[in-house]
Amino acid sequence: MAAIFLVGARAAGKTTVGLELARLLDCPFTDTDQHLCRRLGRTVAEVVADEGWPGFRARESEALREVTGSPASDRKVVATGGGMVLDPANRSFMRERGTVFYLAAPAEALARRLRRDPLAAQRPSLTGLDMVEEVRQVLAERHPLYEEAAHHILDATAQPAEICAAALRLLGMPPSRA
Repeated sequence: MAAIFLVGARAAGKTTVGLELARLLDCPFTDTDQHLCRRLGRTVAEVVADEGWPGFRARESEALREVTGSPASDRKVVATGGGMVLDPANRSFMRERGTVFYLAAPAEALARRLRRDPLAAQRPSLTGLDMVEEVRQVLAERHPLYEEAAHHILDATAQPAEICAAALRLLGMPPSRA
């Protein structure tokens, strides 16, 4: 089985679900934002402050390719940054290299999670708007891109174990096997 990519908005649960899915599949897990921050020794906010969003997006694309590596047949789970789908090349790359799951959730649910997230301060605002309005606006812009990238859409408001079970079913791997 090739790579499994998780896409979706900030706070959709990509890292949480990705860690559990990798555990169930007994394969490596990587979060592209965490990989990028470790490699650069800076937070996302620091990279954006130093290089702007275009610089961050270019580095994000590099990180996707680094963590995917080769051969494409190696099993791994990759949680991507919320904006990974903005680059059409990233969307194509993920679809060609593995199975892409879109963890979809309503803006209000995502905003609630962001308010509880202790790392929220490390994530710079994309628009300067109030959190709920920002999440609504960004999700409205990116939802079609997440759908275009995805082979499957999963309900990110479900519990992580339920999301993983659904992903395993869609991969043709019953949960009892994992």
